Amino acid sequence: MKIQLIEGNFDPKDAVEILTKMIHVKIKFQEDKINQAAKEEDINMREARIKKLQKDLFDIRKYIESQSGKITIQSSITL
Repeated sequence: MKIQLIEGNFDPKDAVEILTKMIHVKIKFQEDKINQAAKEEDINMREARIKKLQKDLFDIRKYIESQSGKITIQSSITL
């Protein structure tokens, strides 16, 4: 099964907004799991994942700012 989440060409501002919101959802998910976790190992793994997502978002913003014109985004989930 495949679900197409995003497919299209976006103005840079809109592309950053869409990607920021998607990454923030993933960060919130990890934060919620940290609040439920009892094991230090799980907490450390999720904190590392959050830091990676934050870095990815920084890199995405930097990349989009360096581009001119529309930004093409394609994102799907395959189950």
